[in-house]
Amino acid sequence: MTDFPHLVAHKESVRLSTVAEHLEVAIAGEGDPALRRVAPVGQAGPDDLGLLAARGYLEQARGSAAAALLVARSLAEDLDQDPRPRLVVPDAHAALGKVLALFHRPVQESATGVHPTAVLSGDVVLGNGVAIGAHAVLEAGVQIGDGTRIGALAVVGRGVCIGRDCRVLPQATLYPGAVLGDRVIVHSGARIGSDGFGYVPSPKGLQKVPQVGRCILEDDVEVGANTTIDRGSIGDTRIGAGTKVDNLVQIGHNVTVGAHTVIVAQAGIAGSTQIGKGVQIGGQAGLGGHLKVGDRARLSGQAGVTGDVEEGQTVMGFPARPRTEFLRTAAAQRRVSELLRRVRDLEARLEDPATSGLGEEADG
Repeated sequence: MTDFPHLVAHKESVRLSTVAEHLEVAIAGEGDPALRRVAPVGQAGPDDLGLLAARGYLEQARGSAAAALLVARSLAEDLDQDPRPRLVVPDAHAALGKVLALFHRPVQESATGVHPTAVLSGDVVLGNGVAIGAHAVLEAGVQIGDGTRIGALAVVGRGVCIGRDCRVLPQATLYPGAVLGDRVIVHSGARIGSDGFGYVPSPKGLQKVPQVGRCILEDDVEVGANTTIDRGSIGDTRIGAGTKVDNLVQIGHNVTVGAHTVIVAQAGIAGSTQIGKGVQIGGQAGLGGHLKVGDRARLSGQAGVTGDVEEGQTVMGFPARPRTEFLRTAAAQRRVSELLRRVRDLEARLEDPATSGLGEEADG
């Protein structure tokens, strides 16, 4: 029992009219083909529903073999001459999540109960319908809520409390004292509640500062593979309800993240920074310590954030600055070579009186 999440395609085809009814939209164009799967528009075949969500794929859509198309409303007019039936929706990616359920089903989850090779301390408390995978380790004082599944080789440290219907995937590690709410998903290789990076100089070198706080993941948080979230130093690290953290993210000690925030792969957040609600943090963005990021702020990919970010603000670049300022600077940088050439040309003309006209002015 490994308990990896897995979806497989249905053997039966699905009519386009069924998909339309599921999305509560009408079919644009003629036809009601039988469909076997949803595919990127450039890879779709004659039994497929092709997904067209971005303008950059319009040419692929026109040459696609897809039987029908799932199209973002903003692109619908560009396909007016296309004879194939299509479903036009406000947001094709959002609709995709609903459509995939028609074409795929989850593999039957393994039975509940404790695998014979799992190692559980005698005082572990398990709720109803819990599943513990092969070679998983649950240390003293662990509490697991109803319906939660712990994957093979996962380690749940001393005193960890996990809510209902959570998924801790194989080889994930929950350090002692971590707290997970309900419906939390922790993917393989993630480390929750590891020590924060706390050291002070001493005559004998760097002295480690004990990290005694907790790491708390609130309800409906999802943590990607190989992501690390440090425990608090003396307070708590807290990830707000509904927040989604991608793979390979580092979140330092005492960081607080507001509800429904998105943190994309390879982002790093230094200790004690406060992130508001509904924030979007792009891939490879880096945030310094002890900063404040306001609600609904957007930090572009590879943004280097060295100061506070206001509520609703979009910042880009390094050091991160407001979007319009960054774009103006980028536009100016593209002209540097031209401006340098013009400056050198002016300097040459000034050095040569015959071409500059300065000699004539002197004679006059």
